[in-house]
Amino acid sequence: MSQASKKMKFRFSRKQLCIPYGLFMLLFVVLPLLLIVYYAFTDKETGQFTFNNFVTVFSSGSNFKVIGMSFIVGGLNTLFCLLIGYPIAYLLANSKFNKNKVLVYLFIIPMWINFVIRTIATRDLLEFIGISSSNEPLLATVIGMVYNYLPFAILPLYTTMLKLDKSQIEAAYDLGANPFINFVKVIFPMSLPGVISAIMMTFMPTMSSYIIADKLGGGKTTLIGNLIANYFGGFSNYNVGSVISLLMLVMIGISVLLT
Repeated sequence: MSQASKKMKFRFSRKQLCIPYGLFMLLFVVLPLLLIVYYAFTDKETGQFTFNNFVTVFSSGSNFKVIGMSFIVGGLNTLFCLLIGYPIAYLLANSKFNKNKVLVYLFIIPMWINFVIRTIATRDLLEFIGISSSNEPLLATVIGMVYNYLPFAILPLYTTMLKLDKSQIEAAYDLGANPFINFVKVIFPMSLPGVISAIMMTFMPTMSSYIIADKLGGGKTTLIGNLIANYFGGFSNYNVGSVISLLMLVMIGISVLLT
């Protein structure tokens, strides 16, 4: 075998760099999804194909209450995150108000702390000021959601507002637009991609959240994430839990397509 043919035989291709990523996706994404589909369409006792798991989910009124509560908490969290995060992101992206990047890091630093630790600390703080899972479980859960997911709303809004066309804003003022009209007609439409990203980063994760509702809601505020955890844990019914997980994946997929 010639020296040239040996070099061609052992040549390393950049496509081979995808192999570790492909294996990771196969083991930790594709395989778990296949297991969820398998459990969702099989009987718990016999392992045979069945739709009874779907019947169990849709025939239970308590499941619909949990889904409704999840939409309520998710909607409230998304609304408050946008109302608080939008002006903050605008101030951070405006060089007139933010001369350096220190303020940006102040909002990012809490994300470096473990999610569970942040939630427990929030619970202790709320109990100190008189809001606990025993007297205000829904309020405590919403506050915990807003605190934990607010940075996920600020970051996409901030990155979008950094790219706003300042000339259009100045042109609107030159043409006689007041600050309110300028915001409605110029600033908000240009920042709409960031708003959509912020909604995606807060609404769906809120519905599937488990720790926050468990620690701050005290078992009185049950979301879809808690319901799935109950079926996989205390109820020991992987099949029904897989159906709810599959429905959650469908809702996430629909929301992604809509956005």
